[in-house]
Amino acid sequence: MAGRGAVQLWIGAGLSGFFCLAGLLSLVWTPYDVTVLDIGNKLAPPSAEHLLGTDHLGRDMLSMIMAGARTSIAVALVAVGIGIGLGVPLGLWAAARKGSLTDEIVMRGNDLVFAFPSLVIAILITAVFGPSAVNAIIAIGIFNIPVFARVARGAALTLWTQDFILAARVAGKKSARISVEHILPNIANLLIVQGTIQFSLGILAEAGLSYVGLGTQPPTPSWGRMLADAQTFFYGNPSLAILPGLAIVLTVLGLNLMGDGLRDALDPRLQRSIR
Repeated sequence: MAGRGAVQLWIGAGLSGFFCLAGLLSLVWTPYDVTVLDIGNKLAPPSAEHLLGTDHLGRDMLSMIMAGARTSIAVALVAVGIGIGLGVPLGLWAAARKGSLTDEIVMRGNDLVFAFPSLVIAILITAVFGPSAVNAIIAIGIFNIPVFARVARGAALTLWTQDFILAARVAGKKSARISVEHILPNIANLLIVQGTIQFSLGILAEAGLSYVGLGTQPPTPSWGRMLADAQTFFYGNPSLAILPGLAIVLTVLGLNLMGDGLRDALDPRLQRSIR
């Protein structure tokens, strides 16, 4: 079990790290400028000049994949940050007031958000403000808030009955201080694992929103937008769809494997069962 978890962790970290590094590298360098069109060289096959060929507008596919990684990963990362930054405090607050009106309001609010998938939320937001990467971040981030709130609340509730929490209360510590000093460090492993899972789901959500025109807008490259543009040319040049699709699959697979590996490494119950 331990060996398998370590293998998953390293494979996942390698896959996801590769595309994250490609996205970071695209901030300072890509083989070609992705904003420059070369219609005379459109749909060119892979060659020494263009390692992955060119798209229907003559843009270098390798450069587009690198820049698309930057966009998709950045959107997902910020959206997960919104979920953690707002959801975790709400979950800890609700757990500290279990059974109170505050707890009920927080949980029913979570249920309300869960009733609307991120795509529906994005449609509502873009209907008012227009489609953009920022609105995609807001939509995905809003959907992440109740996820982290539920995880934080559920994990915190099991700790509030522990003796060390009772000792902290006897010592005169307030609920907020106990949540920060004692509860949060003990549920950090669960939040880290959940964060990797939501990160992968955020990449899928960003790709889906861009595919239907609600996410990242041209000329900024996005894996989802690349898939949408490639569908017309799929039978004549399937690599236009295969390459960004493969990038999405490998990145999400890597993050999921890394999440499973982190769960095995950080969960003390699994460690005890291994021994």
